[in-house]
Amino acid sequence: MTGLEIWLLAVGLAMDCFAVSIASGIVLKRARWRPILTMAFAFGFFQALMPFVGWLCASAFSHLIESVDHWIAFGILAFLGGRMIVESFKEEEHRRELDPTSPKVVLTMAIATSIDALAVGVSFAFLGIKGYAEILSPILIIGLVSFILSVSGLLFGILCGCGYARKLKAELWGGIILVIIGVKILAEHLFFQ
Repeated sequence: MTGLEIWLLAVGLAMDCFAVSIASGIVLKRARWRPILTMAFAFGFFQALMPFVGWLCASAFSHLIESVDHWIAFGILAFLGGRMIVESFKEEEHRRELDPTSPKVVLTMAIATSIDALAVGVSFAFLGIKGYAEILSPILIIGLVSFILSVSGLLFGILCGCGYARKLKAELWGGIILVIIGVKILAEHLFFQ
């Protein structure tokens, strides 16, 4: 993967964090830096940790399926992106007010928003990322982008409220980015190798 692809992938993955952060910011209603930084750190940490865990697990058996690895990477990214796109069109039936600063809620949201990143880590192994030095850059970029977009989302939610947040459709754009990257990976392996 090129540097640009990694940054786009990081943005695509971080869109879940961004959307959840906006909703949390709407609930917070005022900027308090400690909870904002705590939530953003948790989101960034888990977004970086999950691809590493997925890569570790998949690296053990990636040599067994090298002939179809591009299809697997495409399938994972297309599925995740497609799911994000579908979710972006669902209406909120009713929103419960919860305390987004509660450690239990922060941990739950951080894990929930990073499950997609676990699958992306599996696709890293299938794309030929073999060593720790190679995986370090993508996971650090994913973590950093997630942290920055989480802080931005929280501040956006606090300052602008839900009217603008719904119009932005962050989850839709994140899903589109993941699908495009999956199609590009498939096309490169099928037509340019």
